[in-house]
Amino acid sequence: MNPWRALAGLLVTSVLLGCATQPSTVARQPPSGQMPSSAEAKHHGTRNDVALFAMSLLDTPYAWGGRGPAKGFDCSGLVYHVYKEAAGLTLHGSAADLGKLSRPVEAARLQAGDLVFFNTLGARHSHVGVYVGEGRFVHASNARTGVRIDKLSNRYYAQRFEGGHTLLD
Repeated sequence: MNPWRALAGLLVTSVLLGCATQPSTVARQPPSGQMPSSAEAKHHGTRNDVALFAMSLLDTPYAWGGRGPAKGFDCSGLVYHVYKEAAGLTLHGSAADLGKLSRPVEAARLQAGDLVFFNTLGARHSHVGVYVGEGRFVHASNARTGVRIDKLSNRYYAQRFEGGHTLLD
């Protein structure tokens, strides 16, 4: 394994784990004084699992129609693999099909594990990625770059952004 990729993976994991670790302060507790339900905790855990698993696949090669790390991924194949392995959800179809299957989310309310859609080929929802937080998403970009992380604010993606969707609520 490339030592830079391993170092980057450890760095990303430590940042996300730091973000996922909630300090034990009274101010962070729900206003009602009740602790979050186990369903809420599982919900956030699944979202983090999806985001972390997507990031673990950075630098995997791009392969049109690819649905696994051995041969590579295209954008919908990456989402298929990530959701199957990290959330136990079996998905099928193209990026456009995933757009029809999922529910829209306001861009300001995107959470780790949500899907982000782009019009990169002159067609609605022609590209999809997994939102990982802080305005970033993981996607199978192209044959030259493979699976990578980009910012929604990147000029190319900002001009083509169609919105966020979720499968996790």
